[in-house]
Amino acid sequence: MAEIKIKGTTRTEFGKGASRRARRDGLVPAVIYGHGEAPKHITLPARELGVALKQSNVLLEIAIDGKDELTLPKAIVRDPLRQILEHIDLVTVRRGERVVVSVPVHPTGEHDRDGILEHVHNTIEVEAEATAIPSSLGLDLTGLMAGQSLYAENVVLPAGVKLISDPKTIVVHLSERSTIVEEAPVVAAAEGDAAATDAAPAADAEKKDA
Repeated sequence: MAEIKIKGTTRTEFGKGASRRARRDGLVPAVIYGHGEAPKHITLPARELGVALKQSNVLLEIAIDGKDELTLPKAIVRDPLRQILEHIDLVTVRRGERVVVSVPVHPTGEHDRDGILEHVHNTIEVEAEATAIPSSLGLDLTGLMAGQSLYAENVVLPAGVKLISDPKTIVVHLSERSTIVEEAPVVAAAEGDAAATDAAPAADAEKKDA
């Protein structure tokens, strides 16, 4: 997994106004917590942080006040419209420590093309060493037929990684394509025949009257 070092700055101002000023200056407010230590309120450079967060479960080594804090992103807040980073929570981890994280699953291989592939769960939870979290996990779809599913237990896990999600969690399902049969407008035709049948006696009655 990726490990990126970023320099942080201790925050001395708080509140919405201070956060807006920080973002205007190209900084993202952040909090580091974990292991029973007091939370550290800092700011991080928005550009560097944005690039780092493009990688799943990236390990961030934050240089702050002459010390390095090894952290994992825990909660990321973005502007819903502009997708600008507004805040991030980071949890402290230690080398050799095992953590539980959600990891993306990337299906590979050819499945039955008569089916429609549904991604029921894009991630699964696993336990791994903090410095060896896989960026993604593979799931082989080879031989998957329409109507079948693959589960968390079918995902290939690297050595040292333990599955935490329910093994029977459906990751992908191959739905059967529905076949729509168009029926002829039988009802309309029947109505037409009925109208013609009703009209015949009326026509015969008119001839008798004449």
